[in-house]
Amino acid sequence: MSIIIGILEEGLIYAILALGVYITYKILDFPDLSVDGTFPLGAAVTAMLILKGVPPVLTLFLAFLAGALAGCVTGFIHVKLRVRDLLSGIIMMTALYSINLRIAGKANLPIFSKATIFDNALLDVVLFETLEPFGVVLVLLVITLICKLLLDLYLNTRSGYLLRAVGDNDVLVTSLAKDKGMVKLAGLAIANGFVALAGCVYCQQKGFFEISTGTGAIVIGLANVIIGTKLFKNLHLPGRASSENGRKRPRGMKATTAVILGSLVYRSCVALAISLGMAASDLKLVTSVLFLIILVMSNRKGKKVTVHA
Repeated sequence: MSIIIGILEEGLIYAILALGVYITYKILDFPDLSVDGTFPLGAAVTAMLILKGVPPVLTLFLAFLAGALAGCVTGFIHVKLRVRDLLSGIIMMTALYSINLRIAGKANLPIFSKATIFDNALLDVVLFETLEPFGVVLVLLVITLICKLLLDLYLNTRSGYLLRAVGDNDVLVTSLAKDKGMVKLAGLAIANGFVALAGCVYCQQKGFFEISTGTGAIVIGLANVIIGTKLFKNLHLPGRASSENGRKRPRGMKATTAVILGSLVYRSCVALAISLGMAASDLKLVTSVLFLIILVMSNRKGKKVTVHA
């Protein structure tokens, strides 16, 4: 049971991160490496605010704003200064390392003695004795579902459709008299806001900020997105159908739902590798190997066989 709870906790935290990576990787087609700096940025801001007495719930919104600001800077470097997308992310990721240390004051900042969204008087009253072991999972599930629903709502707005169009065909956005650069900037802000929010939740769940927590965050996020979109995106759900040419066709799972499930599957694979004897220090190696396997398998499935008559 403890292993399952651990998978759910880690999986739901990184599911929030994966929602942000989904925006940059799948929608914007933007290789945003600043994620490795934005994730610990959310944790640094959270630890500093909680130690100053700011309510834990409020830190969720402030961390999101901090991440959104970092995403705006990445977008500004790319759009206004005309730096390549990959280099823009690298520049911001490097700068955020020093910024995070400035915010936190040191490389490791514990908050064990402070109240968090997972450890407070209100939560103790709400949870029954039987539900207490699942308190962290329930809180994470609520936060993750809220993030998913808000993202789904946004993607169905005019701004959300423009965001999708930029990744698929930016000429179309220009023909609509819209600034594609500003649309990209908005998308990067929202994506990095989600990533920083994940860092905020991670910090409160673990009870500390550590400068190296963001190392490999982009790899984990990409693995979650690819697993989810490859395994679940085209899965036909009962009760969901769309009409096309007078015929009802089963509709696949929403991408945001698939990404969340992909995160849980990924954490399950990591937990399995650790349970088979891999040391905890080998976690980054396990992450890299899993990601490589996922990429190879997805590339093979994506190949089309052409038959010449």
